[in-house]
Amino acid sequence: MRPDWLQPLALVLASAAIGCIAWSGHVLALPSAVAFPALWSMARSRCAAGVLSAAYFLAASRGLPQGVAAFYQTDIWPGLILWLVASSGFFFVHAVLWSRRSDAWKALRYTIATVFMAVPPFGIVGWAQPITSAGILFPGWGWAGLAAVTAGLAIMTTRYRPAAAITLVGFWLWSAAFWTAPEIGRHWLGVDLQFGNSLGRDTSLARHSDLVATLRSQRRPDVATMLLPESALGFWTPSVEHLWRQQLAGTDMSLIAGAAVVDAEGYDNVLVRVSATESEILYRERMPVPGSMWQPWLEVIGKSGGATAHFFANPVVSVDGQRVAPLICYEQLIIWPILQSMLHDPDLVIAVGNDWWTKGTSITAIQRASTEAWARLFDKPLVMSFNI
Repeated sequence: MRPDWLQPLALVLASAAIGCIAWSGHVLALPSAVAFPALWSMARSRCAAGVLSAAYFLAASRGLPQGVAAFYQTDIWPGLILWLVASSGFFFVHAVLWSRRSDAWKALRYTIATVFMAVPPFGIVGWAQPITSAGILFPGWGWAGLAAVTAGLAIMTTRYRPAAAITLVGFWLWSAAFWTAPEIGRHWLGVDLQFGNSLGRDTSLARHSDLVATLRSQRRPDVATMLLPESALGFWTPSVEHLWRQQLAGTDMSLIAGAAVVDAEGYDNVLVRVSATESEILYRERMPVPGSMWQPWLEVIGKSGGATAHFFANPVVSVDGQRVAPLICYEQLIIWPILQSMLHDPDLVIAVGNDWWTKGTSITAIQRASTEAWARLFDKPLVMSFNI
């Protein structure tokens, strides 16, 4: 007779392996996450379901401790603590909603867990969601594809999981054989930078001049709008606005770039649009990074600072008559910002990030893969710009 601990241990190890593979940063690996609900449903107890859920989440987000250490220039311990804290929501939801009852009841509970981890408050740390694989399994299917993968994940928790697995693997193989990346938006160009941690911190005239030179060297004749990463312009002030309008004088080009707008209570992480004739704050980030940027506890203790979360604001913005869905950095890892934007049927998705702190991890690759998957699901052109 096998020891009682062998089956739970095997499930935990398999769950961690799935988390590593699915969230490796390779877009075609995302569908391996559909095995997670099957493992979850096989758990023999609520505790076992919670532990294997935590193993999946921790493996999927394994780059976080190193990234936090790089961001704060500290040792690994703060990152490890944040890593464990972030996993608590995933652990709690999947442990509470696990059930001994089989089939329809368990499928319903898993679907509820997916919804909980997709929207606030749990959705604030709702990374590594298996439904992200919808864009790989059903590219171009839109909301029907999202419904299909949601149903498939639910069936994976039932006795009919072999049929669901065979069907999903079939779609996966077909997609992998004929995979094409999202189209790049016509007349758009995303510019990647390698300015490291100085981007957004170096606000000198020389830095702005470097950015202008980079844009001019990379612009093509057919490009009307260029995209720069999160924080590229630093603090957005009247003097910075004036400088960039001067630099763009005599051109018909528009620039969209990341910046920060400071007020008495903190700041907004934004995208601004500037041309020779006008400028505007185009987009205010819906979900800044919890902890390092969004710090809601400051208001409770009577202090100011931190980035404002505009949770469900400005899901789409208008650029030259196009409806654009913007995603800044952390928003590319969670679910509700992209789905909220897709409810408005945008013409284009743009994604930016200032990811210098992720060097040596797969975080940037995961952001790119996740955004690419969502763009393919809804068949939307995609323009990206990152700083590393």
